[in-house]
Amino acid sequence: MSCAHLAAAGDPQPQSTDGCQDCLALGLLDWVHLRRCLSCGRIGCCDSSPRRHATAHFTETAHPVIQSFQPGETWRWCYLDEELDTG
Repeated sequence: MSCAHLAAAGDPQPQSTDGCQDCLALGLLDWVHLRRCLSCGRIGCCDSSPRRHATAHFTETAHPVIQSFQPGETWRWCYLDEELDTG
């Protein structure tokens, strides 16, 4: 792994276990997959979802690394270096 952000990523507790926090706040349940921010634990929907809240969270906060929040998946992605860690 050549990405320093992936190497330094934390493992924060998820802020939600019910789904995409932003979608839920809007009363929506139409996300495709979920992602967890490894800086703060925020749960957002993936780029295949209508509102792409995980990427929006990165854009707003510059938190660089997300991890799949899908059962059985552990891969991580660094937005800054565009590097995938399948781990």
